[in-house]
Amino acid sequence: MIRIVNIYDQRTREAGDRPARRLSWQKIIRQGGGGTVLAGDFNAHSQPWDPRCIERRDAAYWEDIINEHGLVIGNDDQPTYHWTRNESEGESIIDLTLVNRPFVKWTMLDGSHVTGSDHEIIQWEVAMEKQQEAEGTHVVGRNLAAMSQEDEEQA
Repeated sequence: MIRIVNIYDQRTREAGDRPARRLSWQKIIRQGGGGTVLAGDFNAHSQPWDPRCIERRDAAYWEDIINEHGLVIGNDDQPTYHWTRNESEGESIIDLTLVNRPFVKWTMLDGSHVTGSDHEIIQWEVAMEKQQEAEGTHVVGRNLAAMSQEDEEQA
């Protein structure tokens, strides 16, 4: 089984904290069994995944998770996020795909902003053994922002 976890690491306006950082990522990654994929909007800027990064921001937490768990950054050098502010434009890599098993493929779908979002669509594949493919499990839904302390401890 491969555990796939979608991440949106955003500071809350009310408390000013980042709920995604309250979870026990060590448990989540280790419970993946055959492997874990962490993918989503990490809202962090750092040279290890974005060679264009000039100002490192909100990255130390995720850099530690990557290093502690031997995660591989699947991204190439293509920007995943495009922004326009105060008549300025820019691009960066804040949407990441991290795995603890080999990547087979990582790419962005053709067509800039095909969803109307300022983020690109990322497609990836990780290596699986034939037995794992046959025993696939489908789990849908969990609102991490609404998780209780007990839910977080079990995760």
